[in-house]
Amino acid sequence: MAVTGPDFIALQVRDLEKAAAFYENVVGLTRAPFSPPHAVVFDTQPTFAVRDAAPGVDLDAGPAGLGVALWLHDPETVTLHATVVAAGAVVVQEPFDGPFGTTFVFQDLDGYSVTVHDRATRG
Repeated sequence: MAVTGPDFIALQVRDLEKAAAFYENVVGLTRAPFSPPHAVVFDTQPTFAVRDAAPGVDLDAGPAGLGVALWLHDPETVTLHATVVAAGAVVVQEPFDGPFGTTFVFQDLDGYSVTVHDRATRG
């Protein structure tokens, strides 16, 4: 048996419906046909979800996701950047050309930094 890599990524959020709407309407993800209670799952590979904070998790105790890097691939990164800006999200790093193509970083509604790039890492 061998670990093949990430299979499911979830962010714990303060307001599940607001976070789900942001990732659906601003970022452009599609909800999966089924989500468990207290979570919204998106139809991505690997699976990505937002969920209510687990018992005992205080999302206000420190910076959200400190040390974790979440990267999303979008071949239309420039268009997504404009959409994120129009939605009022904080852009941490404006678009730049890097090893993964055009790349930018924004903060979601809970303060998680999300990097978006346009060059696919898998064929």
